Amino acid sequence: MMNYKQLIVDIRQQKFKPVYLLHGEEPFFIDEITHAVEEHALSEDEKEFNQTILYGRDTDVDQIIEAAKRFPMMAERQVVIVREAQNLRQLDKLENYALNPTSTTILVIAHKYKKVDGRKKFAKNIAKSGVVFESKIVYDNQIPDWIQNYLKSSDYQITPKASILMGEFLGNNLGKIANELDKLKLNIDPGATIDENDIEKNVGISKDFNNFELQKAIGAKDVFKATQIARYFSQNTKDHPFVMTLSILSSYFSKVMCIFFEKNKDKRHLASKLKVNPFFVDDYLIAAKNYSGKKVQENISLIREYDARYKGVNAGNIPEGELIKEFVHRLMH
Repeated sequence: MMNYKQLIVDIRQQKFKPVYLLHGEEPFFIDEITHAVEEHALSEDEKEFNQTILYGRDTDVDQIIEAAKRFPMMAERQVVIVREAQNLRQLDKLENYALNPTSTTILVIAHKYKKVDGRKKFAKNIAKSGVVFESKIVYDNQIPDWIQNYLKSSDYQITPKASILMGEFLGNNLGKIANELDKLKLNIDPGATIDENDIEKNVGISKDFNNFELQKAIGAKDVFKATQIARYFSQNTKDHPFVMTLSILSSYFSKVMCIFFEKNKDKRHLASKLKVNPFFVDDYLIAAKNYSGKKVQENISLIREYDARYKGVNAGNIPEGELIKEFVHRLMH
């Protein structure tokens, strides 16, 4: 199966396939590949007569095949793009066309938010004549690396901490992250390294009051700083929802617990095991010194307790902001 980067490179180099089935849960990669075909397959003058955009909800497979079998007008090729193909019925009817696609047509089927069954005959036939690309979700722990690679492709660098701040603030919505990064690049010179000060200035994420700084303060048993951050969160629950803090600290203490079972304390080894940037391994080692294995287990249980309370189980009438302050205090005592 061809990967995303290679697909984009091939399209930019005019190496096209007659059929592209783009499917999967992550819409960002599907949109980017589709856009690349739109941008590079035809000149602006050719698009008027040779580019057809169809929508799954408003069309059917017979119309798609009819459009795909047409010949280009005064151009080398034509492009047929089917957006929102997840709403299209009877995709199986494409199996015969996929066996013998029109050589002068580029057919793009953008099937977003869910996978296509690869065992289906039409999918297998497309794989023989064209490209079947599964767009997989990028999980939260993979977002900082994705941000670094996205910026690197346009000659920018970003510090590990800054990429974590971006991921924490924006979640794993790649379209939203890419949009913020593109806006950020307008204010930063190419070749520069983006740091947390740039993020704070241009994106509006506090470099001092965030979940990364909170977990670092808790790991270092810096009660004053952790309490400061918890108080800030309690006053800004919309921007710093408790559920996000619980999720991040759950992952954090799970990684700290792993350190107790690792005989090899080499930083590169630990970074690989914990799936974190080597830059942050010291933070986990400090936490493993400051907390016993028993206390780490207690904290993991505490996170489950407060997750339940946040969801209304034995919560009483304590506001979310007060829960955050109480929770952070109990983690360190």
